[in-house]
Amino acid sequence: MTDSTLAFVFPGQGSQRTGMLCDAHARFECVRETFQEASDALGYDVWGLVSGDDQDALNLTAITQPVLLTCSVALWRAWQAAGGAPPAMMAGHSLGEFSALTCAGSFAFDDAVRLVRLRGEAMQTAVPVGEGAMAAVLGLDDAVIERICAEVTAAGSGIVEAVNYNAPGQVVIAGGRAALDSAVVALKGAGARRAVSLPVSAPFHTTLMVPAGERLHDALADLPVAAPAIPVVHNVNAGTASDPDVIRALLVKQISSPVRWTDCIRAMAASGVQRVAECGPGKVLGGLNRRIDRTLESWYLEAPADLDALQDALAA
Repeated sequence: MTDSTLAFVFPGQGSQRTGMLCDAHARFECVRETFQEASDALGYDVWGLVSGDDQDALNLTAITQPVLLTCSVALWRAWQAAGGAPPAMMAGHSLGEFSALTCAGSFAFDDAVRLVRLRGEAMQTAVPVGEGAMAAVLGLDDAVIERICAEVTAAGSGIVEAVNYNAPGQVVIAGGRAALDSAVVALKGAGARRAVSLPVSAPFHTTLMVPAGERLHDALADLPVAAPAIPVVHNVNAGTASDPDVIRALLVKQISSPVRWTDCIRAMAASGVQRVAECGPGKVLGGLNRRIDRTLESWYLEAPADLDALQDALAA
């Protein structure tokens, strides 16, 4: 029976690290099987990459995306195998939206890992390496950030836009490097507490990603997409969709549109969600969610205590 107070959320790029899911991989056969399925679909040893020590390889966008999706699906399958109740809703941050849709039944797993590999390749090649950048801006209102980005863009030094509305007082901006550098100076002058450069190789979720969206559109056109069995809240509009063609269009739009994470979490809370489980490596989303709504309880499927509970359920 569905738990009407529970939501699952799925992380995006930035949560990857070597050694992630080692405990879960050792404990659960379904986790090991999931990594093998991913390896078969992608043509390389996914678990070997995760369990190795080459963080630089893991950070390559075309590798990060299918690997993180694999981690999320593996933990979701462990939850299901242990008899965990289906959540009322799901959402994922950027790449995590594809993980959510896969776990909700919209994509076959092998299709999904190949699709997000293509997505990563398309995002990386849309803007040459070194020409784009991203930065997290802390301590300013969204409207101030949007205004300054618009002013810098209008001044002609290039495009810079607000791209991730992660939590109140935390917005990521992205664009051409020169424009972003100008925006950072202006934002600090406007009172930003910090503006921190992010270690990424492309300006994700800006209009500069439109060519990547075109490649994703073509790939999705030939891919089976089903209505999700569990509603998924989409990054673009903080709404849900069941029509496969609408889902395809939202995923294409997402690649060059802001991630409205604050709105996604607020929409789930407004629907009655009280507990949010992070289904993937790390605790990045849990930290953001607490800043968005402190009444929400956060927990983490990768955490040892939660793995203990899953293992006990499987042994019962």
